[in-house]
Order: sequence, then C-alpha cells, then structure tokens
Amino acid sequence: MKIIGFDKLTLVDYPEKIACILFTGGCNMRCPYCHNGELVLHPEMFPPFSDDEIFSYLDKRKGILDAVVISGGEPMLQRGLEEYVRKIKEYGLLVKLDTNGTRPDVIKDLVEKGLLDYIAMDVKNSLDSYGETCGIPSFNTSAIEESIAFLKEGRVDYEFRTTVTRETHGEKNFISLASLLEGAKAYYIQNFVANENTIEKNLSPLSYEELQSYIRILRKTIENVQIRNI
Repeated sequence: MKIIGFDKLTLVDYPEKIACILFTGGCNMRCPYCHNGELVLHPEMFPPFSDDEIFSYLDKRKGILDAVVISGGEPMLQRGLEEYVRKIKEYGLLVKLDTNGTRPDVIKDLVEKGLLDYIAMDVKNSLDSYGETCGIPSFNTSAIEESIAFLKEGRVDYEFRTTVTRETHGEKNFISLASLLEGAKAYYIQNFVANENTIEKNLSPLSYEELQSYIRILRKTIENVQIRNI
C-alpha cells in the first residue's frame, strides 16, 4: 500500500467515531469536482508515508482512536489492500473504506472476510449521467450497480453519498437516484465546495432551497437522507 496523505485525527469522517484518515493516490475516475485532484492526477508528487510511521502512530493512540478511514484517490486500486487492513485490525481498530464502487469483487471479498466495518460509496449521479459526471464519457455502470445492490443487502454498515454541483446535477438526476438507491440505509448529499485542488475550476454549489427540493424527492424512497457542506 502506498499512503501519500495522512490526517491524524478526524471527528467527522467515521460516524460517531474518533478516527484518522489514510489517503491513497491515483483513481480510475476524473470527476470534475474532485477536491483531491492532485492525489488523483499527480500522486507521484507526494512522498509516501512509511508503514513504521503510520503503525507507530496507531500503537501510540491505542485507547484514543476508534477507527481508521482509508480514502483516496481510489483505495481499491492499491495492491496489498487486504493485508494492510488486516494489520490495522490487529490494533483493535474499526476500518472504514471510502470507494467509488468500481471493484465490487474487492468489496465483497473484504466484507465476507470480516475486514471492513463501514463503507462509504460515492454514487456520482444517475446512471444515464455517470460518464459525464465521473469524467469518463464511455463509462460502463454495471460495476456500480453491482456494488450498490451488494451494499443494500446490509452485510456491512454503509452509506451512499453524492457530491453535487449545479453543472452536473438536476431534478431528473435525483428522480433517477431515488429509484436506484431505494431502500438504502443512509444517503448523504454533499454540496460542492471549491478549493485549489479541484480538477475543474468552473463549478458551483447548489442553494439550500434547491437541495431541500431534491431531498424531498429522495425521501420518497430513502428514509435517511441528509445534507453535508451547508
């Protein structure tokens, strides 16, 4: 595993847990609103953290940390993910994986082996707008649909989430998402927040009123729908 970002403390990235976050580099998507653009496009710019540095920190924080979040980039592209998660679990910590859901085989394998405690899957948009939204025009959504269906079985704690911009999301998209994610345990709408690392610079967030109108659509099929970044 190549870890190129390390936030030593977060109270918001794992629900109701004290965690640290490990960031991997590289991704198989090019979402224009991605706020970790440099990690995705230029992972070679970041010197990796050594295993000794990370696991020494976990050892020193025993009894303080509850969990480790593995994010990116896309962690499931990394070789050695299973072995790395196993090593984290040896410290008695929970493990949350942030993923775009393009490797349902990896998700299923890790869940079936009892190695993941929480999965946050980014659902980029309605299926008919996926390619445009993830920056891959010819994108095949079959893996996304498989990952969604598996998580909805409830074999691991999970959430779905969508980062929204005025340029990529509208009412018709949320009507489709309400159908795609029907019955999901939790769905979070994350309003776009620009920063210097965003892949594209000409995007804008939605208003609170617009978000509320879409929340009303989603709550017809998903009981727990919340807004982040307001």
